[in-house]
Parts: sequence; C-alpha cells; structure tokens
Amino acid sequence: MFIQKLKTGNNSSGFFQTYNKRIGAKFKWFIPELDQKLITKISVNHNLSLATATVLFSKGFRSKEDIISFLFPLKEASVHDANLFKDAGVVLKRLIKAINKKEKILIFGDYDVDGITSTSLLLLALLPLGANINFYLPNRKKDGYGLSEKIVKKVVDNGYKLIITVDNGISAAKPAQLAHDLGVDLIITDHHRPHGQIPVALGIIDSNQVDCKYPYKDLAGVGTIFKIVTMIYDHFEKDLPEKIYELLMLGTVADVVPLTGENRYWVKHGLSRINKNRSLALSALVRNSGLTKSRIDSRDVGFMLAPQLNALGRLDDPRAAVQFLIGSDTQKVESIGLNLKKINDERKKIDAAIYLDIETAIFEKRINLEKENIIMAASGEWPAGVIGLVAGKLTQNYGKPAILFHLDKKGILKGSCRSIPEFNIFDALESCKDLLMQFGGHSFAAGLKLHKKNLKEFKLKLEDIIKEKVDPVDLVPKIKIDGFLGLTDLKHSFLSELEMLEPFGNSNDQPVFLVEKVTLQGQIQILKEKHVKCTVFADGVLKPVIFFNRPDLYSFFSNYYDKYFDLVAYVSKNEWNDRINIELQGIDVTLSGDF
Repeated sequence: MFIQKLKTGNNSSGFFQTYNKRIGAKFKWFIPELDQKLITKISVNHNLSLATATVLFSKGFRSKEDIISFLFPLKEASVHDANLFKDAGVVLKRLIKAINKKEKILIFGDYDVDGITSTSLLLLALLPLGANINFYLPNRKKDGYGLSEKIVKKVVDNGYKLIITVDNGISAAKPAQLAHDLGVDLIITDHHRPHGQIPVALGIIDSNQVDCKYPYKDLAGVGTIFKIVTMIYDHFEKDLPEKIYELLMLGTVADVVPLTGENRYWVKHGLSRINKNRSLALSALVRNSGLTKSRIDSRDVGFMLAPQLNALGRLDDPRAAVQFLIGSDTQKVESIGLNLKKINDERKKIDAAIYLDIETAIFEKRINLEKENIIMAASGEWPAGVIGLVAGKLTQNYGKPAILFHLDKKGILKGSCRSIPEFNIFDALESCKDLLMQFGGHSFAAGLKLHKKNLKEFKLKLEDIIKEKVDPVDLVPKIKIDGFLGLTDLKHSFLSELEMLEPFGNSNDQPVFLVEKVTLQGQIQILKEKHVKCTVFADGVLKPVIFFNRPDLYSFFSNYYDKYFDLVAYVSKNEWNDRINIELQGIDVTLSGDF
C-alpha cells in the first residue's frame, strides 16, 4: 500500500485528502485516511452514525457550519440575486416591454433536456403574462446545434421583434451580427464558457462571462433562464407557476452540472415538490421506467427519466417534448410519453451496438490503450445524437477521455467528448482551436466539429497535451471510496441519513462504501448474461448484492468461493409490495488483504 495525494472535489478551501491505494478486480481504489477522533465528534455533534460522519469527513465537510449548511441548505444562503447578472437590467426592461406591447417573441432552445426544459420553463412563465410568444427547437440532423443565420432570416420574415436564446447562443457570433443588421433584438441566455468572439446582442445573461458578477458559476441553461423569470415575476408581483420548479430540477439534473450551492438547493426543492405532487408528464416518465418507488430521487431523474426526453432530441424531433412537459391534455401527454419510451428503447440498442464496435476495436488493438491516452473513433454509421452517451460510458469504464465522431458525406466530423476530472477537455479543445471548425462545452463534456483531414493532427496534439497535463496514475478506471461500512450498519435509520446527503450527482457523488471481510453464501446468479447477483455474509448478517454489467465477476466468485473478500458498493433501497429492503449495489471486489 502507498499514499497518493488527491484533491477532494467538494471542498473549495483547497484541502487535500490523503488516500491509500488498492487494486480491485477492475478499478483502482482510493481509500481515505481518516481522522477517527474528528469523525466521532461529527457523529456525536450531529446525531449521525459513524458511517455517515465518515462520508461527510471524506467529502470535506468538517466544521459544524459547513455540515449544517450542506445537510440543511437555506434559500437565503444558497440563492443569489438575479440582478447581479451582467445585463440583467436591460434584459428585464426589454422583456417587460415586449410582453406589454404584445411584440412577437421567439424562444430559441436546444435539443437536449436542458434546452427543452429551458424552453418549456420560459413558455410556461410568459404565456400567463399575456406574452405573444412562440418557440423553436432545432432538429439535430437538419439544423445542427445553436442559432444559425438561416433561422435568423426566418425570424425576420415572420415578423418577430425579439429572439431570446436559452441554453445556447454564447458562440453564435455570426447569427447575432445578422440579427443586429436586420433590426431584430437578441437576448442570449446561456451557461457555457465564452470563447472566441462574443456575440453582438442587446443583452447576454451568462455567469461565465469574465465581467459577470453573479457569484455562482455552475447554473445549467434552465437555471440561468429561471433567474430571469424570477425577475419578471417580481416585477409583476406574481407567484411563479408551480410546475416551473419541476422543470428547473429536471433540466439541472439532466445536464450533469455540479449539484452544489444554488443547484443543490433548487434540485432538493424540486424533488421535494414532485414527491408530493407529480405532473402528467413526470407520471408518464415514471410509468415508462417501471419505477415503483414512493420517492423519486436525483439518480432516478438522471438515469431513468431524463434519458427518455434526451432520446427524442438525439433521434427525432424534440419539439413534441415541450408539448409533453407543459401540456394539460392527458391523452396527448400519454401518447407522447409512449413514443418517448419507444424511441428511448431504440436509443439503447444503438448505444449498445456502438459500444460493441469500440470494444472490438480495443480488443483487436486498432485502438491501443497501452499507447493511447484518449479513446477516439469515428464512423458514418453512428448517429451524432447518441455518441456522447457512449463516450461517457467508455470514460467511466476505461478511465480515459473519449471522443467519438459522426462522419458525414462531406467529410465533416461532428464529435462528442467526455473527460475525467484531471483533464479539462474544454481547455484542451481551446488549445487545438486552429484545427477545429467549431467547439463548445465544459471541462467534463464538450462538442466539436472538424474536417477529417485534420483528425490525425488533432489526435496527436491532444495526446501531447494529456501527457503534459495528466499523471499516468490518473488514466485508469478508479473509485474514490467515501467510507467504511459493516453489514450491521444497514438499518432504516442509515437510509434516512443517506437521504439527507442527497441530491447525488456531479460534485456530490452517491457515497461509495468499503465492506471488508465478507464471504459468499448460497448460489451465484448471472442475470441476462451480464449482471451478477450473490449473497454476502459477515457479523451474522446476510445481504444480497447485485453487480450490474460485471459478468467477469462470475468467474472471480467461482474461483474464490470460500475466501474472504472486500467489497466496494453503493447502499440502495429496494421497495416492493410496500416493503423496504436495504441492499448493496456492488461496484468491485478484491481478496481481503490483497494489497
């Protein structure tokens, strides 16, 4: 065992946590070195189990003030004044004028869940105020990403006086200039990092502008437009429509922005509301998912509900999703909901086929992971709308950044990137911008476009950057463990404590626990040829464990059936027939004492 220094993601104070490292069957484990005295103090002061106190310690929450503000976030401490946005005043004034004068307003959104919910939220907010408003969501295949000059011309031809973008626009310099030249006012609301020429617009609402004083920089697109809507409703002295909080929560979770600060507050708030009263749309998504839980959490939203909406924008026309989200016609909403399920099922099959293509290339060394630090592949057969999901799965399973491309008939590569915490993919693309036609995004995820003639040079340049920036130890599949757990700790009170740590997602991962020295009991099952289910025993307690997509563990357990092994797992709640069972969702294993 040796020591590795890693920075704790949830602690802004610059604290560095020391980890012990172990090798599992698939992942490299980073196990925190713990201050048991401080953990005991946290446990006693906050009436929490030692396991939960350990998670708080591992996530960097040590002081009483930090722990209370994390567990019980208050609106006055988490939510900031929308007037702090650069251009907030001019944007508010222009929107109020357009509403009062019944000017034609066009919302221009995006085809992902953030863009769809942003569009839906603004419509839902402005229609009751009497706004003369319509919306346009681009078709991924026909229109591509973002505001275009073609769309601006159509807007002018149809007599619109104001365009407001949601979840896009910060990179639309040429369309913005055309709107200005043609006399149409443009308001941009976005959350992506600006790069290159800043568009000419009446107002730009984006907290990531260098000169924007809004203190929280991690809002999603839907969070950004929500702030403007709150200003409008304050002006008219009205209460926001209830459904707005559902849309805000859904888009924020789906866009995988950090669930810290203001995002954490609003997602927690939105989840609380939907668990008391679900809309027609949310009820349809829950039915499609087969969820029988009484309480929906952020993981259900991120992995079960939002992908259904995303599938529409990836493979079809996203406009129906707006009708679905804000519609009041039960029959219409249910009909669209059934179509969402059908399209999402199709998307899953395409994902699996693309992933198999790439795994085959890795197995055959056409992608040589012993020499390459970035997984990169392209095909004309892969739909552009789904490659980002596959890239994310590759990054998770191989511990390396992944970039996948759809190649069109003109030799243009449209790509999606997913990265690891140690490698800022947006900054890397910025360093390669001379080879790119277009790019944008965040540190973990980005999109880009380039000609295939530049692909080889682009790959070489990225490989040079990652060699310079990232230690090889970080380019492997890895797990950061948050705490230790005994099977006797798995009580209903512990589940309640874990719920206090929610919502889980980016920058507040679901806690990962190490359970030491367990043995197998009973038969090992393999489900659907890819999931392994078993029962573990320790300290007089039996617990079922399921390992999703880990068929390799069947042979591990068969070979070491009588051996003690250590288990890394999530704690999960299984609800069935009004009974709640506490189970473990396994991630990885290794023989006890295998250092």
